[in-house]
Amino acid sequence: MLLDAELHIVYLNPAAENLFEIGGKNLQGLTVQQVFIHTEQLASAMQQAVHSHASYIEHDMTLGTHAHGKLHLRCAATPLQLNEPGLMLEFHLIDRTLKLAREEQMLDQTQANRLLLRNLAHEIKNPLGGIRGAAQLLEQELEKPGLREYTQVIIQEADRLRGLMEKLLTPQNAAHHSALNIHEVLERVRSVVLAELPEGLTIRRDYDISLPALIGDKEQLIQVMLNIVRNAAQAMQGKGRIILRTRIARQVTLMRRRHRLAVLVQIIDNGPGIPEELRDKIFYPLVSGRADGHGLGLTLAQDFVSQHQGTIEFDSELGRTCFSVMLPLPS
Repeated sequence: MLLDAELHIVYLNPAAENLFEIGGKNLQGLTVQQVFIHTEQLASAMQQAVHSHASYIEHDMTLGTHAHGKLHLRCAATPLQLNEPGLMLEFHLIDRTLKLAREEQMLDQTQANRLLLRNLAHEIKNPLGGIRGAAQLLEQELEKPGLREYTQVIIQEADRLRGLMEKLLTPQNAAHHSALNIHEVLERVRSVVLAELPEGLTIRRDYDISLPALIGDKEQLIQVMLNIVRNAAQAMQGKGRIILRTRIARQVTLMRRRHRLAVLVQIIDNGPGIPEELRDKIFYPLVSGRADGHGLGLTLAQDFVSQHQGTIEFDSELGRTCFSVMLPLPS
């Protein structure tokens, strides 16, 4: 992209037109701020190049476009002295490189999380048997029948936790995969969350009803979507808007494999966003933004998605957080 001395656009080569999906002739005379959004890093790189009279490279720049939303780019800004002063901007797309690196990191992280959860389940499972047995013995010694209600609570909760630990210790191949409609999963999640928070929360549907069936474990996928939607609702304190969106994705690479088609599920809320200090570790076990949170919801969601050979990512800013789950469709 060539700019004149006043930093107005005078030319885009065909590669730049393809990258940004815009026609160069329509942009002549405009500034980059008029064409793009989130231009702070680009403006800073241009300013550095102009003031230093030398090339300036921004290795990881975020630039917003109306066609793509946000692009991750490497940008080189170079002052020109031809017939008149100007500036040349060279852009290199690094989205694919970042995506592959994130997938590698997610694989390593998921394996580590799975090992931690299995160890944690082992440690919890053994004391639960002792707690349950002690509650049964205590119940036999109680003279007042009404007090047995409390021992029954202990026994039932111990059984529930033991069942959860059994699920965490179950091998991956024990999952029950079958053909399913992703919209049935989302409708189940929607009804559960609205029943929990009946007032103040709106959950809108934006479905592509032409999506084909995918192969997966219905209960696991319900848990994935439920954990994400619950987190969003709790972050907004039960008051706000959540959008459940489905789309088809074509020619995508998931977990190092190329797929012709995939289902994209996006869960979008208008809440406060994920705190900056949590974004790099949001999928780690026992990490939560709430004082009463256990920090296992997104860890389990990531584990279940990886078992389906899919990916889970998020993008968050004030007023908009979007979790994107990509699941491959059968060839």
